[in-house]
Amino acid sequence: MEKTIRIANDTEARALFGRHDENMKVIEELLSVRTFFKDGALTVSGQGDAVSAADKIIEELLITIRNGGTIRKHDASYAVKFSRTPGGITLHDIYLDRIEVSSKRQFITPRSRGQKEYLDAIRTNDIVFAIGPAGTGKTYLAMAMAVNALRKKIVSRIILTRPAIEAGENLGFLPGTLDEKVTPYLRPVYDALYDMVEPEGVQAYVERGIIEIAPIAYMRGRTLNDAFIILDEGQNTTQEQMKMFLTRLGFDSKTVITGDVTQSDLPKEKESGLVHVQRVLEGIDGIKFIYLHSEDVVRHELVQAIIRAYDAHRKA
Repeated sequence: MEKTIRIANDTEARALFGRHDENMKVIEELLSVRTFFKDGALTVSGQGDAVSAADKIIEELLITIRNGGTIRKHDASYAVKFSRTPGGITLHDIYLDRIEVSSKRQFITPRSRGQKEYLDAIRTNDIVFAIGPAGTGKTYLAMAMAVNALRKKIVSRIILTRPAIEAGENLGFLPGTLDEKVTPYLRPVYDALYDMVEPEGVQAYVERGIIEIAPIAYMRGRTLNDAFIILDEGQNTTQEQMKMFLTRLGFDSKTVITGDVTQSDLPKEKESGLVHVQRVLEGIDGIKFIYLHSEDVVRHELVQAIIRAYDAHRKA
């Protein structure tokens, strides 16, 4: 069976095919089809079902490109996997969900169905828990939504926090000033922030209190109004810390809690607050739990394989 797809111009073709035709090679390999491009026509040949699937995927990718989206090798691979699982959203719904985080029109976009559901949950709920392995964009996407909310004046400040106890250490036993002690724990949220806001802008926001970065202990006794609050590494909170943090939520505020329940650094006898809270708060309106998985990982392909291998080993 053969199917012909019209490509508007060379620029569109380059965006679709990718560097050294890597996007087309992924689709060919995963679907066992062949492609041939000449004079603005892309011909796909192979078994009937495979050609139909490739045709649908390529049309979805073209919609994304024609609306200003970009397609990379990982996206082409995910597009094939996406086509094999039913769902209520289209591929271009995912790739065209753009979060503006910069005056230079820099956009952050989800790259999987799980990430799209995560962003939609943040938009429609005041408290969102994102639980999943490393590389699924839990912190990064929450930061993008926070920066976007600040830019649009939906909130007046961003508060970023993490538990400051990891691998048996705590702040009291570390050398240096408070800032020197805290910074290593909060480095991942700093990294995400600097990706989206110019360094001088971050510094100015911090000095003016518009962005506050602090360990979770500093949340006690406060009421956080008109703020976008992110708790990172939530699996390292105790039950008491999680309750304390959640009850800081004030008016016109939104809270996102991220974590990987398989990576807790708490003593073995202590249950993670992130594990416990799933049993306590499930089903409450305005609170949403989003579970991300290995297919939502947007790092190197081997990271997905590593996560699946560890999951299988733990279950065994």
